[in-house]
Amino acid sequence: MSLARSRRRRITALAALTVLGLFASACGGNGDGGTSETRSVNGLSYDLSPEQSGRIHSPKVDSIAALVPQAIRDRGTLVVTGTAGSTPPLGFYATDDRTVVGSEVDFGILIGDILGLKVERRNGDFAQNFVKIDSGEADLMVSNATVTEERKEKYDFATYRLDNIALEVPGNANWTYQDRKSLAGKKIGVTAGTNQEQLLVAWNDQNAAEGLPKLELAYYQQASDYYLALSSNRIDGYVGPNPSAQYHSATTGNKVLTTWSGAGDALQAEIAAMTRKDNGLIGAVQQAIQYAIDHGTYKQVLDRWGLSGESVSQSRINPPGLPKKKKG
Repeated sequence: MSLARSRRRRITALAALTVLGLFASACGGNGDGGTSETRSVNGLSYDLSPEQSGRIHSPKVDSIAALVPQAIRDRGTLVVTGTAGSTPPLGFYATDDRTVVGSEVDFGILIGDILGLKVERRNGDFAQNFVKIDSGEADLMVSNATVTEERKEKYDFATYRLDNIALEVPGNANWTYQDRKSLAGKKIGVTAGTNQEQLLVAWNDQNAAEGLPKLELAYYQQASDYYLALSSNRIDGYVGPNPSAQYHSATTGNKVLTTWSGAGDALQAEIAAMTRKDNGLIGAVQQAIQYAIDHGTYKQVLDRWGLSGESVSQSRINPPGLPKKKKG
């Protein structure tokens, strides 16, 4: 690993620890704030350790494991890719500044347990995760990915959470959100290639058609870069996953102006585990998720990371997704 990468990871890990520590203070934890590897917030203890001794596991379910393609069964491992960064509670570096922990890591491992496979974790930014699936380097992506109609042309999905996104603004922001027109003329941070970006681009086109000022989209490399831009008022807001926005705003004094379904008004979007199209794995993954839902381990993972508000009662394969972008 290069010195620059090591330093960057250490900075990211420290940022995640700072976020968690501030969260404990802001929300009035249990008084002791936890140990150096935990933070206690309103009775919920967040494990920051690389060991993750409290991680939720499940026994292998033979009938579901038998659905896994033979090549993967013979290999005995499930290669799962996901985003690494400072976005608690979804994915962030543990106290060793190299192990990625969080809800998305836990869901990947739980799926592997039920399928009787050892999970090998790969890390990358959001766009790199798709490349790893395309190339066959990874079998499964578990990384807060939204089902979209465009993505369904190349990938298969099995849902495991509701997809809600949030508009986070600096604590001293003096504007309010009423509807998409409120974003006209604003500079908003968003991650490239996400459904959040697609939604904002569509709204920008609608605003422009009505003669409103253009919305400027700002792109950075990491969530921590967006948060720095927010704190320095270099952007008016940041649209990202609701779990991390709620988490971050509680630690910093920022505000969440509004939340939406990841599909806007079109439908309730869903987050899903993703495989390459028609590679034969998605049926086993969907049944593994449904087994976890039916037997309580799914709820335990959500509760562990404070995400119970985004639970689903049924895992679905390739449900209606975010509409395709309009061309022309």
